[in-house]
Amino acid sequence: MSDKPDQARLNKAKFRAWHRGTREADFMIGGYFDNRHAEWVEQELSWFEALLDEDDVDIMAWALGVQPPPERFTGPMMDALQRLDYVHIHK
Repeated sequence: MSDKPDQARLNKAKFRAWHRGTREADFMIGGYFDNRHAEWVEQELSWFEALLDEDDVDIMAWALGVQPPPERFTGPMMDALQRLDYVHIHK
């Protein structure tokens, strides 16, 4: 049995990541998904799904280091989000 996430869950997470309501949040959260999801296992997808339930303003504040993230979101996944090396803005 594989620990890889089910494709339907990944598709739903991708849609939610890219349809946040503002372009800035879409680029940050959607870009993070696109850049990282291929290496995720179930636990990491569950972390991301929980993150998607949070307000964009909070997620962006945590990613930019303006506010500390809640304990449940600290760790390697948040560290990767905070690097912002996945944000590519297309004109």
